[in-house]
Amino acid sequence: MEYIKDPMAIETRSMEIIAPYLAGFNLDQQATQVYSRIIHAAGDPDYANIIKIHREAITAGLQALKAGCNIFCDVEMVRTGINKRRLAELGGQAYCLVADETVAQEAKAAGITRSMAAMRKFGTQLNGSIVAIGNAPTALFEVLTMIKEAQVKPALIIGVPVGFVGAAESKELLHTTAAVPYITVLGNKGGSPIAAASVNAIMYLLGR
Repeated sequence: MEYIKDPMAIETRSMEIIAPYLAGFNLDQQATQVYSRIIHAAGDPDYANIIKIHREAITAGLQALKAGCNIFCDVEMVRTGINKRRLAELGGQAYCLVADETVAQEAKAAGITRSMAAMRKFGTQLNGSIVAIGNAPTALFEVLTMIKEAQVKPALIIGVPVGFVGAAESKELLHTTAAVPYITVLGNKGGSPIAAASVNAIMYLLGR
């Protein structure tokens, strides 16, 4: 059986296949690349109908990355999927505290999820950063609460938690409040690969 083996050729062909699904969305070049990376990571062209990108999101993400911002993740799977070599070249690092023992203890004492406790632990470090949430709706709810009540202000939230309990609601809240620029996908879909792909898509706009 003949099949494509070259990695760059596979990527190029994938983007060619995805392109027709975006034809009617009136996207600029940068948004097209972000949409394409998300669809590629999901293997699902239907994502084109549920992706929501704030009008300032890509610009805000690019500016933050150029300034050497850090990226704060809800789970290790998101952090693992981010191109950390490229992020380091830009002056930033990716962090996740969900497995931190102190965070686990604080979560248990407060009766909240570890992801919520991790976001609280990050605190004002989130200012000017990129927050990437791919798994835990509670983490996204917590960040939105911190923005509202503690004047925390990330440069960009990539909020794409997946699942059936709180995921759709947390993303709808992100989409409708728009306190800071965001990238999200509405409904139950999402996940760590989508969060990491969104981060990498913006970094790729700065060159590889």
